[in-house]
Amino acid sequence: MRVGAACACGLALAALAGTVRADEASAPRLSPHPLWEFGLGVGALDLPDYRGSDHSRVYVLPVPYVVYRGDWLKADRDGARALLLKSERIDVDLSASAGVPTNSSDNEARRGMDDLPATVELGPNLQVRLANLGGQRDARLDVRFPLRAAFTVERSPQGIGFTFSPNLNLDLSNIAGGWHLGLLTGPFFATQRYHQHYYGVDTADATPQRPAYQARGGYGGWQALAAASRRFGNAWVGAFFRVDDLHGAVYESSPLVRRTYAVAGGIAVAWVFAQSGRIVQSED
Repeated sequence: MRVGAACACGLALAALAGTVRADEASAPRLSPHPLWEFGLGVGALDLPDYRGSDHSRVYVLPVPYVVYRGDWLKADRDGARALLLKSERIDVDLSASAGVPTNSSDNEARRGMDDLPATVELGPNLQVRLANLGGQRDARLDVRFPLRAAFTVERSPQGIGFTFSPNLNLDLSNIAGGWHLGLLTGPFFATQRYHQHYYGVDTADATPQRPAYQARGGYGGWQALAAASRRFGNAWVGAFFRVDDLHGAVYESSPLVRRTYAVAGGIAVAWVFAQSGRIVQSED
């Protein structure tokens, strides 16, 4: 597997248990935890080449389990991030996302076109804590506004535009003896350059079955995600399932869109074998 694919899949697998979280307006529940924990495992992802593709691929690769409960640098069920601003109800951090590469020779819609490299997206994320549900701190609701710049992962990285995916997040903790469940839903928007990267067809790549197409910026579909995770002693297991509805997307008429939906999922297991001797007070 190419380095780009490994990087992209590794980021996605690291976020398998990215159950969305929110704190109530009052003080959060803190408990003692090690400052850091480290483990290693294996995971599998089933992902489409891109949203709207009718070709998918299964990736199996090692999964690092890393938890760090620092004051401003954190790695937990929300993913790895650097806190830029933290208040009672509002947080601002740096968020990340990743996309897998596409081998055009394996994708009928793109056959004869250049391969798509893996991508990485980085940018600020505004998180607003909305409510504590049912009077229980184990059920929390928030809304997030991640704005990210996207880059290709290759020898000479290229910027391919920006994405914006505001979403509503519900986090349920300590279900059925210790499971954490996260539910996320919201629209997806991107710039013209981003959509052109995935759905545009240049004149040189046009065929009678694949006419030239110029993508526009704007609405890119609606997404919904469910993720779950749990610790069993020194073992950790996580899984996710995501569905994207592409009806009404500005690129829906692209000849590279073979399906008006996209489905992705994954599962990972890891063994935690090292932890810090320093104990800190943390929500997780």
